[in-house]
Amino acid sequence: MSPYLSVFIVIGACLAAIGVLYLLGRVVSVSSATVEVLPFQSGWLPREHALSRFHARWYPMTLVFLAFDVEMLFMYPWAVVVAQMGAEAVIEMFVFLGVLLVGVVWAWREGAFRWV
Repeated sequence: MSPYLSVFIVIGACLAAIGVLYLLGRVVSVSSATVEVLPFQSGWLPREHALSRFHARWYPMTLVFLAFDVEMLFMYPWAVVVAQMGAEAVIEMFVFLGVLLVGVVWAWREGAFRWV
């Protein structure tokens, strides 16, 4: 038995699943010849141009969201090794969360969370 046999089986199963899903999509989907094609899936006509400008208040909120998203990326590996490292890892995570809390307080004071 080849050591790569399991790899080829997984690749074959993935290709078969892709093929089945593609064919299922072709069978179930509605033909575009019978339906009026609109720019959005909801069927609503657009109210503004796609390249219209967003209000500047969205950008600070986006940056705060990215900061918390990156925080989650750091917390997953930490959760895996916290039992091995002990109290030192817990202290380091609280220091990290404290730095992020300072950033949230700063964003709050700057008005990043105000939706006026």
